Amino acid sequence: MEISFPWILVVTVVMAMPLSFRIKANQLSYDYYKFSCPNLESVIKSELLGIFLTDATAPAAFLRLMFHDCQVQVYTKASLVVVVVVVFIFMQGCDASILLDSNYLAHSHSSEMKSSRNFGIRKRETISYIKSILEEECPGQVSCADIIVLAAKESVSFSGGPHIEIPLGRKDSRTCSFHEADAKLPSPTITVDEFISIFMSKGMNIEESVSILGAHTLGIGHCFNIVGRLYDPQLGDKMDFGFEASLRLACPTEIPLTNFTFVPNDMTPVIFDNQYYRDIMMGRGLFGIDSSISRDPRTAPFVMRFAMDQNYFFKAFSSAFLKLSSTNVLTDVQGDVRRQCNQVN
Repeated sequence: MEISFPWILVVTVVMAMPLSFRIKANQLSYDYYKFSCPNLESVIKSELLGIFLTDATAPAAFLRLMFHDCQVQVYTKASLVVVVVVVFIFMQGCDASILLDSNYLAHSHSSEMKSSRNFGIRKRETISYIKSILEEECPGQVSCADIIVLAAKESVSFSGGPHIEIPLGRKDSRTCSFHEADAKLPSPTITVDEFISIFMSKGMNIEESVSILGAHTLGIGHCFNIVGRLYDPQLGDKMDFGFEASLRLACPTEIPLTNFTFVPNDMTPVIFDNQYYRDIMMGRGLFGIDSSISRDPRTAPFVMRFAMDQNYFFKAFSSAFLKLSSTNVLTDVQGDVRRQCNQVN
């Protein structure tokens, strides 16, 4: 029999819960796998090294995979009926929900990969392969969510960026939503206000928010995400004339002939450095938000500082990476350690 209660009762029960529960549950640890899988990071490094040496674009792909996993927050509800109904609501961050395939989900859910915002996402199958290696090393211990984050941090380091220490212990989600991916992943036309709001929800200040966009120093942008700037420009969106001409050569039509035409994000697309900020200060930013943060008085000072001081950028990016990868994650009984990354247990 289904028992229903007025919404106000559910709210009252939730508000009465000790606030310390969520704080304690969401704690991660720097030595989480010290005993359960002590060789975890060396195994991941070893597997990734061969990939990096044969595919120069792989670091950008792993970094983007992490961003798109961590940006989508799905609300998971679990209820327990005793005398009253208690509802726990967890807002998820890095939870490997992006790896789930529709074939293995309940009818009411659908893979995040069906979202157009996830076009071009790669290396999901590589995370699953690394997971299979770790299942032999330490069965049932390492979450797919932790593997995604570790692959991203190794990608940054291998490409010349900072070495970032991150706590571990994330659990994998039991659900996903392409509707949430559509809603939460930033669009190519995002404004500075929207951009700041998104990353402040991850606990970042404005400096850290500007630094996390420095991830654009790796990889490429697809023409269909930038043709709007070229053929229907917004007032005040200024580009270097020569740069705009080169983009029009690479993306010659307002509706791209193919979804696979692309241009590099900056002048050093396989090196993690501060070239991204140097480029956008010269009007050579690929996306509209790149141009906007170089002009907005709230963000422009940080763009200039990062362009002038790479080490300072690395420090700010490391802090932002830590917050992005650790905020609103599932821990303990809130999630699972999936046996296979593309399906729930």
